[in-house]
Amino acid sequence: MENGPERAPAKASKAMLYLVVKAALSGLIIVAASELARRVPTYGALLLSLPLVSILAMIWLWRDTGDNERIAALSESTFWLVLPTLPLFLVLPAMLRHGVGFWISLAAVCAMTVALYLLTFWLLPKLGINL
Repeated sequence: MENGPERAPAKASKAMLYLVVKAALSGLIIVAASELARRVPTYGALLLSLPLVSILAMIWLWRDTGDNERIAALSESTFWLVLPTLPLFLVLPAMLRHGVGFWISLAAVCAMTVALYLLTFWLLPKLGINL
């Protein structure tokens, strides 16, 4: 009798556990950052500014594929796609400090970020940068 069909559920179970571990670890970083930010905003910001999610994604990708080129492409694309998000971190506090409500400010900076992403995807190929 062949062991193939018996191994399929174990393999699927192992894959599901792997996904749960990845999600839990990523979620733990977010919870830690928000809890830390409640106590000391600067420390929360420091934790959030670390490229932990990007590093974890690179580790997971390496574990899943072992493909150096994919990891290099992910890293380079991440660099270019972080840039349109940076204004959010200056515009949001400026709006809040000028009395604009949180939800309106958040919606405005999210819309601005989408517009900047669209601009980035339009501009990068014109500069010879392909993601």
